[in-house]
Amino acid sequence: MKLLLLGATGLVGNKALELALANAAISEVIAPTRTPLPARDRLLNPVAPRLEALVQTSISYQPDAILCALGTTQAKAGSKEAFRYVDHELPVAFGQAAFDAGVETYAIVSAVGASEKSMNFYSRTKGEVERDIRNIGFRSLTICRPSLIGGERSETRRAERAALAMVRLLAPVLPKKFHLNPAERISAAALDAVIAAKPGCHFIYAEQMR
Repeated sequence: MKLLLLGATGLVGNKALELALANAAISEVIAPTRTPLPARDRLLNPVAPRLEALVQTSISYQPDAILCALGTTQAKAGSKEAFRYVDHELPVAFGQAAFDAGVETYAIVSAVGASEKSMNFYSRTKGEVERDIRNIGFRSLTICRPSLIGGERSETRRAERAALAMVRLLAPVLPKKFHLNPAERISAAALDAVIAAKPGCHFIYAEQMR
């Protein structure tokens, strides 16, 4: 299987890259990025300053499935529009192009609380990308909804670090869906889903990725 991996420089995406390259079921990983990745066997890494420029290049390698781990924060992106570009526009653009080229399998890392009707911009954007990916019509679609993601990031997110500390402190009394989800567990769940490629739309919730 050839896997198109989106978000390979992020926390979950990087874990997914490591797992995919170590998995005998994956013959090749196509990982478009804005900055080059270290060269690896079975890794194709098209690079451009903006990822939408790599949509057709990535699809030309004829992937069999997509795993989308794209994600940012409004603070890091700099604006709501920039956040939506990463968390909505790119996943949909790659998904539609792949579907038009015959790809039938897609897994996306969303977030707990995702709802297109949410008053919260982050949760609403996540709900809208779930809706729009579902509307594309993939034969097999998996939506992972983790809570806070655990792991070492390359950049500092102070608010997120504080939230992680609070979640760890309150873990004994918090509902399971709000417990910490290790990045490796999320990426493993998404990777297993694209390899299995079960027909229909499936959700993997935070409590299943602890």
